[in-house]
Amino acid sequence: MEEGWRRCAVMEGLYHVDAPTVLLSLLRISHGGDIPPSLFLSLSFSLSVYSEYLDIWDVDMMRRPEELNKKQHHTELFNSDYLIVRRGQEFQVKITFNRPYNPATDKFAVEFVIGEPPQFSKGTYIPVFTAKERPSPWEGRVTDTADNTVTMGITPVADCIVGKYQMFVAVVTPVGIRRTRRDNSRDLYILFNPWVSADAVFLDDEKERQECVMTEMGIIYHGAYDDVAERDWNYGQFNYGVLDACLYIMDRSDMPIINRGDPIRVTRKASAMLNSRDDEGVLVGNWSGDYTYGVAPTSWTGSTDILLSYANSKMPVCYAQCWVYAAVFNTFLRCLGIPSRVVTNFYSAHDNDGNLKTDIILDENGRVDRGRTRDSIWNYHCWNECYMSRPDLPTGFGGWQIVDATPQETSDGMYRCGPASVKAIKHGQICFPFDAAFVFAEVNSDVVFYSRNKDGTMEPVKVNRTHIGRMVVTKTPGDVTRRDITDQYKFPEGSTEERTILEKAEEYGCQREKSNPPVADVDLVLPTLEISRGDDFELSLEFINRSTQHRTVEAYISGSVAYYTGVTSYEFLFRNPTVKIGPNQSVKESMMVEFKNYVKHLVEQANLHFIATGKVKETGQIVTTMKVITLHNPKLTVTVSDGGKVNEEMTATVEFTNPFTFSLEGVYIRMEGPGIMLPKSKYYSLIPGSSSLTWTEFFTPQRAGRSRVIASLDCSAVRQVYGQASVTIEP
Repeated sequence: MEEGWRRCAVMEGLYHVDAPTVLLSLLRISHGGDIPPSLFLSLSFSLSVYSEYLDIWDVDMMRRPEELNKKQHHTELFNSDYLIVRRGQEFQVKITFNRPYNPATDKFAVEFVIGEPPQFSKGTYIPVFTAKERPSPWEGRVTDTADNTVTMGITPVADCIVGKYQMFVAVVTPVGIRRTRRDNSRDLYILFNPWVSADAVFLDDEKERQECVMTEMGIIYHGAYDDVAERDWNYGQFNYGVLDACLYIMDRSDMPIINRGDPIRVTRKASAMLNSRDDEGVLVGNWSGDYTYGVAPTSWTGSTDILLSYANSKMPVCYAQCWVYAAVFNTFLRCLGIPSRVVTNFYSAHDNDGNLKTDIILDENGRVDRGRTRDSIWNYHCWNECYMSRPDLPTGFGGWQIVDATPQETSDGMYRCGPASVKAIKHGQICFPFDAAFVFAEVNSDVVFYSRNKDGTMEPVKVNRTHIGRMVVTKTPGDVTRRDITDQYKFPEGSTEERTILEKAEEYGCQREKSNPPVADVDLVLPTLEISRGDDFELSLEFINRSTQHRTVEAYISGSVAYYTGVTSYEFLFRNPTVKIGPNQSVKESMMVEFKNYVKHLVEQANLHFIATGKVKETGQIVTTMKVITLHNPKLTVTVSDGGKVNEEMTATVEFTNPFTFSLEGVYIRMEGPGIMLPKSKYYSLIPGSSSLTWTEFFTPQRAGRSRVIASLDCSAVRQVYGQASVTIEP
């Protein structure tokens, strides 16, 4: 029986077949427009017989947010005119016929089609029957009948293709199959379903599900390990047009339709498509500081503008850095129903050599040789974790998987990374796909200082095994605090388990520094400071002698403006004091750092990187320390009018005072809020020093609940200026 449905579907091209109408037309043509009375009487009898059979009058997709379909499938927040459901779970449609449905004699099917051409064997044409003697790939059953209307429950299989389907209803008549015509209003979207255990993305934790699928407002962590900063982000996965934009990304990648039900394939392909390096993907990376032809990465407040711009223009969007890639990727994943979160790794190694060593080269006197130091340590790096089973890996390695869209290195010929099992990273199983070795190095590399002799040979003089992967954090589910998940990536530093894991990684080809240079008996300590942009401050480097003898250190103290990727831009401070320290004593070497000496050279993240190195004269040992200071920026003040209600106009006001003596030029301010305000922006050509501005926007909330209005101010002279205001909208 199914073969007959498939054959008719292909032959008829899935369009409406109206036998009486076709017959009348043919008769009129053959008789010059007039039908003889005898033929007309015969035809009238045939039509009266035909009218006794089932005919389709109307199809109700039950797609309104207040109806059970969207509520039961957790899709009521989507701003869409279409039915959106999740696979592996029943949804219902109402079909109205010309007369009451008789299950004993009437035969009909609901057909779903995705892709071109539809094929039953590939799961792109799915007929769903009501009768048990006609099994179908998806389960179908009549759940209710009332007068001429039948309510049918349909359950897509839990591994079906994710995407936008066309739907038809077909009935069997004496002269063939009668099928509804193509009607866009009957299209529906089917998403991944983390609420159903049979789905590969099932997450058995309601609090995590709410956070990692349903929450639109995110917090992304940045700054420094000992001075963590927060950046609010509106993922906006339910905004109008975002779902179509996410599906367009898969279309643009030429991903076969039949692969779009597999979260492993979807996330791997998307990690390549979110950057534009080799496939005209969504975002163009830029770490240069010059954003003339696009939007500065620090200016974005949400994903909506980026995704809609890409879908509408069909061109990559300028510009992104790691947290923008991660935030937009998070929108993509949550929108399609894959649980996901943005993760920040502080002191993240970018290991160009593919080993477990981040190499810093010193000259024979102990000064950093920047020309020969190729590896870099990012102050922080953001990537995504998504939740899924991994049937391609041994049992126990499912769950959270790392995916990273920031284009750092190629994987199988494309700039992408993951999915890599977090548990595989923790247990040193770096042979597992995909890109586990690269991620393992990001959180486990050793920082090795080499002394380069005059003859070009290099000797390891210090190994820091605890600097990289110092802390891994993400947002706490259901809260606005951060959650330390470092223990999910690695065992405690120095523990027996950690040593065992590192040895296992070596078995799979990772090269570690085996030497253990003697630990110097002099320590260098740089303080943790919280400094605001515009402040002069005192930097004190402490030399601690832990021996019972005098020590003399020939030191080099360097201060540079640095990108958050660890790349230095401008050295504004250099000292090379000779410091004498008594037995078991300490000495501080202090110096003033003046704002005027580095302000013109600051890059967008306002990071100052200090590194102190030196050689102990009496022992020849090398001593080092490093510190990143992120300057704190001024804040925006955001206020929202009182008494917020759905569909009632409100105002949001942004206020800013320029705290500097110089003017800010070419200033952009952006503002948005999930469920209450679409992205808005305003341009100011000049904000004079010490002057203030006020910008007020009207908006109309579309749904009730707690939300936030977030705002950013951005210009070439000062970036990462943010503000936010919480608001509760009543029904």
